[in-house]
Amino acid sequence: MDFVAKRFNELSLDEYHELLKLRCAVFLVEQQSPYQEVDDADKEAIHLYFRNGEGALGAYARVLPAGVTHPTASIGRVIAVDRGCGAGRRIMEEAIRIAQEELDADVITIEAQVQARGFYDKLGFVQTSDEFDDGGIPHIEMQLKRA
Repeated sequence: MDFVAKRFNELSLDEYHELLKLRCAVFLVEQQSPYQEVDDADKEAIHLYFRNGEGALGAYARVLPAGVTHPTASIGRVIAVDRGCGAGRRIMEEAIRIAQEELDADVITIEAQVQARGFYDKLGFVQTSDEFDDGGIPHIEMQLKRA
């Protein structure tokens, strides 16, 4: 897989359209979660994605600076299209690296779906909130602190 990291103004219209299409297909259609998927935070984000060997999107995440959606840097909209092959772990490892190196983040916040808690636990994230509903799906806030 080829890794790409671009800020909003570096994305082509075709790239952004493809990323939004994937996000809507997963979060709105597949998960049947009605919420405002396209938001102004995209303009502040570093968008990360992988393409698989056929050139299709394999994984996606966005990294946001502190103060955009949380007081700390944050990672969101995490998608692994190619599941079970390490794409989710790899996109998260890259997102963590980008947050720490490019945004100088000592703390990274995520809002994780409860069913994915174990995945984020393995990456070092720790639950920091009670369970809450987001678009009809149970979530928890989690944080990763730089060692």
